[in-house]
Amino acid sequence: MDIKENQLQIELKEDVAEGTYANLAIIAHSTSEFVFDFVRMMPGVNKAKVKSRIVMTPEHAKRLALALQDNLMRYEAQFGEIRIPERGGYAPNAPFKVEA
Repeated sequence: MDIKENQLQIELKEDVAEGTYANLAIIAHSTSEFVFDFVRMMPGVNKAKVKSRIVMTPEHAKRLALALQDNLMRYEAQFGEIRIPERGGYAPNAPFKVEA
């Protein structure tokens, strides 16, 4: 059996390849699905829009979590620990502060 026969071909359209920036993810679930809403919050704006929604089965959500965990570990092995500050970043209703 030729390995190439089993390779999955994935099409990536140009507009999708550009990506969509999000700095907040909201996750909800039911017994049959997980819903991931990716949101872009802007400083000083109290309203944000969902830029993308992904719906998947619980099994696929767990596979995604494991793949993300694996990629984060490999990233940190190569570039160092990703630090998450206790303060700062975007938070709903948090005032945006500019320092010169």
